[in-house]
Amino acid sequence: MGVGPEPVKTPDPRGLRGALRAAEVLLAAGGVLCLLLYALACAQSARTQARESQAFEHAVRARLEREAPDTREWSAGRVAKFESLRGEPVQAVARLEIPRADVSVMVLEGTDEHTLDRAVGLVEGTARPGEVGNVGIAGHRDGWFRGLRHLERGDSLTLSHLDGVARYEVESISIVSPSEVEVLAPSEEPVLTLVTCYPFYFVGDAPERFIVRARQVGFEPWQAEAATLASAGDQRR
Repeated sequence: MGVGPEPVKTPDPRGLRGALRAAEVLLAAGGVLCLLLYALACAQSARTQARESQAFEHAVRARLEREAPDTREWSAGRVAKFESLRGEPVQAVARLEIPRADVSVMVLEGTDEHTLDRAVGLVEGTARPGEVGNVGIAGHRDGWFRGLRHLERGDSLTLSHLDGVARYEVESISIVSPSEVEVLAPSEEPVLTLVTCYPFYFVGDAPERFIVRARQVGFEPWQAEAATLASAGDQRR
């Protein structure tokens, strides 16, 4: 008898299904693992950015809130009040610097007596540092703002805040009555208005107001100094 061809073995369907299921499980597990690794990477990136952002903001705030005033021209009473409040914690919204007037001072919220004994104050209802509009800042004539009497048109000022450094140029200096509040009216242009009492040397309540108006001529964001500031912030902690 001749030997015929061997019959072809049909694969067991149950085995194929099992192999397919195993492959699906492996692929699904791989996908879950990839998603998990991606989520971990995102979380790590977010933590790093938050940490760097916090360090950066801390460093900027330290720059805004540093203090080394020259009080030689201040009245004795103003110096005493400032020194009595110097240790109090503050949170500055900006730092105003005026080279010709020898001014480098924190800008705090509000213009109540307690605030102005400590620093200069952001006038309520005016634009905040970093906003487009009229930023109004008030200070005492026998303290931080005594040096304003030295200013002239064209002098430079800077207002540093959490977003960067705004640069201004004095465009006008005027003396007005206390009722002329339109000097602090909103503006469509970025301007800075400084207000103090006048005359600078006057016994009792001064009858007029000394107004310095400056227009913004430039702005430099902090990004260029971010690494340096963040590093400085880490060293302070």
